[in-house]
Amino acid sequence: MKQLLLLLIVLSIHTIAQNKKHILLMNGVAHIGNGEVLENSYIAINNGKIELVADARLTKIDISKFDTTINLFGKHIYPGLIAPNCIIGLQEAEAVRATNDYAEVGEFNPHIRSLIAYNTDSKILETVKANGVLYVQSTPRNGVLSGASSVLATDGWNWEDAVIKVDDGIHLNFPISIQKNGWWAEPLPSDKNNKYTEELKSLKTFFENSLAYSNTASPIESNLRYEAMKGIFNGSKTLYIHTDYVKDIITAVNFSKQFNIAKTVIVGGKDSYKVTTLLRQNHIAVMLNRLHDLPDLPEAETDLIYKLPYLLQKDSVLFCLQNQGDMEAMNARNIAFLAGTAVTYGLTKEQALQSITLNSAKILGIDKLVGSIEVGKIASIIVSDGDVLDMKTNNIILAYINGRQLKLSNFQNDLYKKYSDKFGIKE
Repeated sequence: MKQLLLLLIVLSIHTIAQNKKHILLMNGVAHIGNGEVLENSYIAINNGKIELVADARLTKIDISKFDTTINLFGKHIYPGLIAPNCIIGLQEAEAVRATNDYAEVGEFNPHIRSLIAYNTDSKILETVKANGVLYVQSTPRNGVLSGASSVLATDGWNWEDAVIKVDDGIHLNFPISIQKNGWWAEPLPSDKNNKYTEELKSLKTFFENSLAYSNTASPIESNLRYEAMKGIFNGSKTLYIHTDYVKDIITAVNFSKQFNIAKTVIVGGKDSYKVTTLLRQNHIAVMLNRLHDLPDLPEAETDLIYKLPYLLQKDSVLFCLQNQGDMEAMNARNIAFLAGTAVTYGLTKEQALQSITLNSAKILGIDKLVGSIEVGKIASIIVSDGDVLDMKTNNIILAYINGRQLKLSNFQNDLYKKYSDKFGIKE
């Protein structure tokens, strides 16, 4: 027991000491995350924060005052990537039920918190981190109100160490007016959801009761579900409404306005390009569904989903990218390549980068801390040999969270090395 305690103390001291290092990243191409690019940069990290961001050609620096200097000539520097609306940390093996901890029984569970289920020892986190994803919004699933998500780092001793924003919002799976049938390979004709009105009424009743409870100074009896909803009504939490179709989006926006909810985000939003004026006027952002998908309507253009980021960008709607769907935990590592697809279909590279960094941070309410490489923010930075959005050249060689350098090895890389060494395969 004493040996374990001593080990924990040593690890803690080592982590603190590493965070306090004074580091200078020199000469790399810095993609700031806000649209700005410095072709030859100085980025200084001090006590885990970004101390300096400057053009190396115009700035003189005394290199001797730094503990560590790293020459990154020809490399690309980016803010750490963010994967919103994801069950990473809540699922290890999709086919093994015991490792799935992202859903609870029942329909109305706003009091359920993903935070305390987040597994920092997940093997999936290692692969995601190795591809530049440094923060995730760990999100519960299922039911009408799934529960509260939290924003956490992909590296940490435990969830308390990894968390950057606690219980950032409640997730609502809004009633669907059109019921899809079949699956993507064998779609069947859709039909009307006959329970739509009933489901809306049930949802409205729960919100009315929650609001009444929230407005009661001293409730006679405490109710955990209604307690969890208080943040939605007082503006301290975001209401994330998961919905795709235009009718449901319009109904969801009106529903949010009816209850004077200050912070609302549409998650999914396949039809959001049809109601951009409504979204913009009501200051509602969109977490777009994964881009590597097909449209639901057979008459729609095949590449419609790929063009959604451009269509929202064109109409000045704040949006970010997310990856909800099959195998979403393991596929979180590919979020940079979703942004790369958006470049092919209309966005500039820096706009696409924003959709997985600063835009995500703004929507999650953590943009004062992370999302771009700016003075005063947490030093969460990745460095790639090539373009991080391009799967051919992306190769993360260096990463920092809170100024602490991360180990980027994972079991997939270990297996690759094991067998390439055995058979003499050279890169």
